[in-house]
Amino acid sequence: MGKLFYVIGKSSTGKDTVFKNLMENPKLALRPFVMYTTRPMRGGEQPGVEYYFTDEEELARMTEQGNVIEVRSYDTVHGVWKYFTAHGESIDLENNSYAMIGVLDSFRAAREYYGTEKVIPIYIEVEDGERLQRALDRERAQETPGYAELCRRFLTDSEDFSEENIEKSGIEKRFQNTNLQECIQEITAYILEVKER
Repeated sequence: MGKLFYVIGKSSTGKDTVFKNLMENPKLALRPFVMYTTRPMRGGEQPGVEYYFTDEEELARMTEQGNVIEVRSYDTVHGVWKYFTAHGESIDLENNSYAMIGVLDSFRAAREYYGTEKVIPIYIEVEDGERLQRALDRERAQETPGYAELCRRFLTDSEDFSEENIEKSGIEKRFQNTNLQECIQEITAYILEVKER
């Protein structure tokens, strides 16, 4: 039976980098489970890699077809952005394992949809000061930095990822991303262990 390894963490904890490394590791044999968003692409992102970039009309169509597992709306300084998880015909958890990136709400919805035994959390943490510096460095590299949105995300994450919410989500194991390569090695070993159970 396959598993869905769900990479979760506050913004700027290295989720995208960890995810890319996991996907490139042939030992893990993971397939991407890509979420959707109505927000614009950031520099360096590619459609179908980090997200499927879509619009409100496509979201409405997929919802009507019963393929949307969960939807979250964020009132950003640039307008309302939506992120959502959708089940597609290409998802076969009986025979394949997948990895995806998301937040606690989407993780809980995926667990409810697919079952606790099939959806495994990979929770990544970084000390808040370091995380803020990483976010600032990433934003400075953008063609048009959005510092107000960076601040909104940082503060929202403190609430969304409270200890109470982490516990309520059933997350027990945490991975510290103080050294990226060590963190990736620890996560890789954990995924191999889970897949062998």
